[in-house]
Amino acid sequence: MSAAPLIEAFFDEPTNTITYLVADPATRQAAVIDPVLDFDAASGEADARSAQRILDAASAKGYCIVMVLETHAHADHLSAAPFIKARTGAWIGIGEHIRDVQRIFRPVFAMDDLAIDGSDFDRLFADGEQFTLGDLMIEVMHVPGHTPADVAYRIGDAVFVGDTLFMPDYGTARADFPGGDARMLYRSIRRVLSLPEDTRLFLCHDYKAPGRDDFCWETTVGDERRHSVHVHDGVTEDAFVAMREARDATLAAPKLLLPSIQVNVCAGRFPQAEANGVRYLKLPVRLSEAIVAVPARDANQSISVRQLGAAPR
Repeated sequence: MSAAPLIEAFFDEPTNTITYLVADPATRQAAVIDPVLDFDAASGEADARSAQRILDAASAKGYCIVMVLETHAHADHLSAAPFIKARTGAWIGIGEHIRDVQRIFRPVFAMDDLAIDGSDFDRLFADGEQFTLGDLMIEVMHVPGHTPADVAYRIGDAVFVGDTLFMPDYGTARADFPGGDARMLYRSIRRVLSLPEDTRLFLCHDYKAPGRDDFCWETTVGDERRHSVHVHDGVTEDAFVAMREARDATLAAPKLLLPSIQVNVCAGRFPQAEANGVRYLKLPVRLSEAIVAVPARDANQSISVRQLGAAPR
């Protein structure tokens, strides 16, 4: 088995996401990890320009894409996995605990047609499971904490860690999403950092830490252990949890959270188009008590701005 996969990174600046094209040098079989769909929330328009770039690169190198691997159900971008599957015949895989995420979000979005058995995906991986990409062996590591379903993929001397870790100067993933757990995240990170120090870590996001000019997405176990601002050697579990929970309390929701979750828990599948050819996602709205108390409008009643608690113009 070759220990060194061929790796090409594709950075999507609108979502600060890195997608990876990973290939076996012997057989030219390839995997795409965490592909991004171009989505403009303001207009509701989706496109596959970024995913097409990956397909073009694979074609130019003579790769045959046979699988799409998701590290988790992302909350900050929509997955382009179905587009790649349709163009290449690749199968789509994710950690088996996606079922837990589906159970959490099905009632949130009233997604009555969502199967909560993970069957929208072609493969569900258990912790420690191994499968091959050509002559390369891929090992699945369940690394919950950011979400219950996060996995990392270890391929030779490289590990694709998803959102679990960021560059040493930036830190770690948030753990305040439903099902997230800072204590569990710490333990998952320490598991990754127990690998040999020269193990290469490939990240799913980078936001440029203060003082750094360039985007970066590759580090090593040794660099994280020595220099991570959140989890360097010596940081205790309790200290990490206190830091992570305090930091998470200050973070805003990701811009694409609502559309991303609805699509990504279905392996990137959008709802069926309506009669007008348009597909619709749901926007959960929680009304304050003041708005709920507004009397219903009927034929003989109108609502004034004063009744809504707003100042008149």
